[in-house]
Amino acid sequence: MSHIIGSKCIGVKDGACILVCPIENCIVEGDESMYINPETCIDCGACIYECPVEAIYDSEEEAIKEEGTNKHVKKNYEFFGFNYENT
Repeated sequence: MSHIIGSKCIGVKDGACILVCPIENCIVEGDESMYINPETCIDCGACIYECPVEAIYDSEEEAIKEEGTNKHVKKNYEFFGFNYENT
C-alpha cells in the first residue's frame, strides 16, 4: 500500500480527498477516519494535496516515520480485510 491516512484525520473526516480522487470508492469513510483502498489506489497523489489537515502520507514508510508507529498503516490494511505483516 502506498498512501496512508494518519491520525490527523481522526474525528475530522473532511471528505475533500474523496472529491479529488479520480478512482470511485478508492477513499472511503470509516468510523474514525477515511481509508485508502490499496487495491484501487493509482498513486496519483491528488488526495495528499487536497487534505486540509495534512493527514495523508505518500508511503507506509513515511507514515510510520511521522506517526512514530505502524498503527495507522495496520488500520488501513485491516479496514479492507488485508493482514498487515509488519507488526
